[in-house]
Amino acid sequence: MKQVLRKGLKEIVVGEVPDPVAAPHHVLVRPFYSLISSGTETADIHTQSLASEVAENPSHLRTVWEVMKQQGPVRTISEVHAKLFKQYAALGYSGAGVVVARHPTVTDLEVGDRVAYGGEGTGHGETILAGRNLVVRVPGEVPFEQACFTTLGSIALHSVRVAELELGDTVVVLGLGLVGQLVAQLARLHGAHVIAVDLNAKRVELARQLGADHALVGGASTVQEVSALTAGRGADCVIVAAASKSSAPAQQAVKLCRDRGRVVVVGAVPLDLDRNEMYAKELKLSLSRAYGPGSYDAAYEKGGQDYPLPYVRWTENRNMEEFLRQVALGRVRLAELVTHTFPLEEAAAAYQTIMNPEAASLAVLLRYPDPLPAGENGFAPKRRIETPGLASKADGLGVALVGAGNFSRWVHLPNLKRLAGVRLQAVHSSSGARGKSYAERFGARYASSDYEEVLKDREVDVVIIASRHEHHFRQALAALRAGKHVFVEKPMAVTEDECRQLYHAALETGRQLTVGFNRRFAPLYAEQKRALARRVGPAVANCRMNSPGLVGSFWAADMAYGGAIVGEGCHFTDLLYWLLGSEMVSVSAQCLPVGDKEPIGENNMAASFKFADGSIANLTYCTVGSKTSGGERVEVFAGGVGVAVEDFKRLTLQTGALSTRKLWRPEKGHAAQLERFFAGIQQGTPPEVSARDGARATLACLKMIESARTGAPAEIDVDALLI
Repeated sequence: MKQVLRKGLKEIVVGEVPDPVAAPHHVLVRPFYSLISSGTETADIHTQSLASEVAENPSHLRTVWEVMKQQGPVRTISEVHAKLFKQYAALGYSGAGVVVARHPTVTDLEVGDRVAYGGEGTGHGETILAGRNLVVRVPGEVPFEQACFTTLGSIALHSVRVAELELGDTVVVLGLGLVGQLVAQLARLHGAHVIAVDLNAKRVELARQLGADHALVGGASTVQEVSALTAGRGADCVIVAAASKSSAPAQQAVKLCRDRGRVVVVGAVPLDLDRNEMYAKELKLSLSRAYGPGSYDAAYEKGGQDYPLPYVRWTENRNMEEFLRQVALGRVRLAELVTHTFPLEEAAAAYQTIMNPEAASLAVLLRYPDPLPAGENGFAPKRRIETPGLASKADGLGVALVGAGNFSRWVHLPNLKRLAGVRLQAVHSSSGARGKSYAERFGARYASSDYEEVLKDREVDVVIIASRHEHHFRQALAALRAGKHVFVEKPMAVTEDECRQLYHAALETGRQLTVGFNRRFAPLYAEQKRALARRVGPAVANCRMNSPGLVGSFWAADMAYGGAIVGEGCHFTDLLYWLLGSEMVSVSAQCLPVGDKEPIGENNMAASFKFADGSIANLTYCTVGSKTSGGERVEVFAGGVGVAVEDFKRLTLQTGALSTRKLWRPEKGHAAQLERFFAGIQQGTPPEVSARDGARATLACLKMIESARTGAPAEIDVDALLI
């Protein structure tokens, strides 16, 4: 399918990407029209020079420096260059069309239904993947070119609800761009007396024509004019719908308000406000977030979990429905807002029009070609896109990368590119833009949104799985059964039954399966293991991991899939087993109080392990520390030896004397593990990290969680698990 993409920081292209696959609680929509958001979308197009961008955002330089310390200058420069000139990103989040496919979890929409859709990442494309709670039916009397306003309309409607307007309130709408025009109309429907203000005289006149009670060209006298229109009281509420790099709109809103009035900010403006003036008037300041309750809640937007109507009356979805109802009744006028319509192929010209102040644009629409091409049921998706100019090589192991996230971009793809006898055949991603980016940049033959394309490809010998944790088991099992070797990032699986199935599938198929426990291959951990190799008695180990980035809103912290303990803690249960060379037999664990959204108690745990050879170890995993606190430290004592490794960069060995070794940047072992895995496949030797190792690491973490929940020690028996 064709999709509008931003290439680099500012180039707009219409490129071929794979059609998406309907995910749980999602539908596929073929649009007739989509609406370009002149605020949000143009903010993502960086037209300034690089020097200007850095001057306005000096934090970019600090970010690059921090990355360089971790990844080295060559890889960092490569990533910066890709970000500036090569990387694709989808634009757009508001459109209307017909449903052409739905996941079985969606039962209240049918193929052929006329719908409007929204949601970050949906984009301007010929096929849209949209969450069920961000899709609403379009009344028959509303044309698609008006229905595509629904997302912007719900944003405006939510800001009016946040304003808590009452019949007779005087509300000033500052900024009469697209959202401001909609806010002015919706505020009037709420019974407010509307004063519309903008610096653009044409937009002021349009607001007047669309029903604003008063419309003013903004200037030095605006405060006096509003005062005169309100008998000297000032506005009950000011809704700031402007987009500005200056705090002037917000500061003016404060001056326009009456005592104990309200300021609602829906536009992107700085909030450098005078505290004394706010205090003197005792003003209420609110920020309106997106379309309403449900915004940025993955369980709502992607998981299909609605909020009960008696408790949350106006969710995102219900705001979208109500906006369309008002349009159908003729109470919201949209036709006058449309200034330009372009065919999809001319999207670049559409964005140029929006960003050209002389074009006097407001609502700019994209019109799509035949939304239902010939094919079975009128929809013939293409979920594999060949990469131009690249052809499959006959030699070497063919590799498919599954999961085009940041880890793949920074780690696996660059490492694969350097390996001899290995070629990148495919990149699989649910995001067409990201899959296309990685396939082109790293030389894959094709990008695919459908995992089945990878499984049936006879030129794929090895699948590297770097997707979200909950997908690892299903994808690894399918790859083994399709006759592929598998490198699966940790955790191998998130339940005991999944571990058991993968272990037996690897035995039955004869395919190699390894797990991304890179610490076994990191130079300093290898030295630590060698220092412990000659011990004759049990050891005492202490492992600490501080991971403040794993906050409750991050998917990897979700306890439904084991949270941080199964997802990240498995690195350390495997590391402790490997360093000590002895099976874990039991664990006792405690965690922070559970039930809070942040921090998630079970992601913060202290555990004590007992090993078959009598060794003992403590594992402390936390997400509540500061980013400036120490990160990872593993210290082991045994028979006159003390050896510690910190953050992959520093080793301290204490025997009769003290010795230290420091690295300029962390060496984490990813490249070495990948190289040795492929060498093992080529030589017919088993992987150094086996399916049994993956099962043990997950089992130990699950037993940690069990012990913390029950308050009793939990036995760890990997042999019993794998029977």
